[in-house]
Amino acid sequence: MKTYYVYMLANKYNNVLYTGVTNDLVRRVYEHKNKLVKGFTYKYNVDKLVYFEQTENSISAIAREKQIKNWGRAKKEFLVNRDNPEWLDLSGEIY
Repeated sequence: MKTYYVYMLANKYNNVLYTGVTNDLVRRVYEHKNKLVKGFTYKYNVDKLVYFEQTENSISAIAREKQIKNWGRAKKEFLVNRDNPEWLDLSGEIY
């Protein structure tokens, strides 16, 4: 059975958020931290894992990612604050 993750990354100052989906959170966070993927996270230096959730279904993971991406900033911050009120880098928990 495969696991899928919906995750949010922030920059150093927590004023930029990125939401993504992956089937390998360790690999994907590594790619973001090492600037291996050019794009939004590279441009805005977004590499701190501040939130993630998992599911066993790719369709529900993609739907959840789209749902979160359509939310305003306050609702995204609520998710992070609920589970990670200090906005710590959670990447140490996944390695």
